[in-house]
Order: sequence, then structure tokens, then C-alpha cells
Amino acid sequence: MAQHKEVMSGAPKEETIFSFSEAAPADRTDHARRLTTLRVGTIMIGGRRELCLIRNISAGGLRAHVYSPLEIGQKVSVELKTNQQTSGVVTWVREASVGIEFDAPIDVADLLSQSDADGWQPRMPRVEVDCLGDLRIGSRVYPINTCDISQGGVRVEIDHPLRIGDAVVLSLQKWRPIQGMVRWYQEGQGGISFNQVIPFQELMGWIRGN
Repeated sequence: MAQHKEVMSGAPKEETIFSFSEAAPADRTDHARRLTTLRVGTIMIGGRRELCLIRNISAGGLRAHVYSPLEIGQKVSVELKTNQQTSGVVTWVREASVGIEFDAPIDVADLLSQSDADGWQPRMPRVEVDCLGDLRIGSRVYPINTCDISQGGVRVEIDHPLRIGDAVVLSLQKWRPIQGMVRWYQEGQGGISFNQVIPFQELMGWIRGN
């Protein structure tokens, strides 16, 4: 496989050998620069979107911890920023870890940046969920259905109009109540931001249990 050298603005955490072949990375003599990271992303498997943990990434591919079985040669897309997907192919699998080679080299610095040139802040990666629950606003409780969720918030369907800025408590099946705030409402759907970011393992445990 052709290796791609990545030029980063700022010092990466380390420079080491990294390969996307099935052989162990340390056994290869080809060197590629990669950024070691631990970042939540989403992976598109067919038409299904799931959360994953990005372990390291370079211009040519990445290594991730996934929560569904993948096969060598399988086509996937990875998303670290909302609406910015990078397509690739699975080149090795070891238990829950996979190597993914991108279809074309990427700009890692841009992909991992916290904002775009115009100042737009990307949202945390989110996945579609369909789960019934309740939303408490003051002393009133309203039934809701979730549409998608991330560590930072949730999009819900609700028959009752929501008012931006209202404090709420979200209760979903098999999960603890979560405090948040209404960020937007439009035509029966609303966005709730959580007061505290949900730990990744807690969110994944709830998703996998539903």
C-alpha cells in the first residue's frame, strides 16, 4: 500500500510505524506519520450509523475501536465532524479494533480541528436512536421519542411546543434522568443540550442495551 506523509500544524503526540495491512504494524518497515488520539467518531456501516473510538489517524487511514463486527474488505465511512464523512475500506480486524484505509488522503489537521475557518463549531458525533421517554419541564411531564443522541445532547419528537432556554430533565428507558436545556424547537422536534457531557462508555452501554 502506498503510504502518505501528513504535515501537521503543531507537534503531533508521536511519530511511529503504522500500517493498515493485516500484519502487525510493528512488523512493517514502511513508516508513516500518524497522530495518536482518543476521540469519539461515527462509522457508517451500510446504512447504519454507530459510534466508535478513534485510536490514531494519519492522512492514509485510521485505527478504531468498534462495537459491531466488521470484515476485511468491507466499505465504511467515518465521520469526526458533523456532515464530513471520509470513505474507506477495512484492511485488518483484531477483536474490536480495526484498521481502515481511506479512499484518498485527507488533511488530518483540518479533520481534527475544533472549528472551521468561518468559526462554525462542529457538533459531537451523534447516532440515530428510536426510544420512548419523558421530558419534565417544571412540574409537567411530556412523552417524547428520541431521534438521535450524542454525548452532548439529543433530538426529540414531542407534541408539546418547547421554549428555548427552558431547563428540562430527560428520562429514557433503562437510563438515569439527565438534566439539560432546550436549544431549539421546530415543527414538533426539539434539540436538548445536556448540562454535562455524558461519558462515552455510559452512552455506549445505554445504546447497546436498547
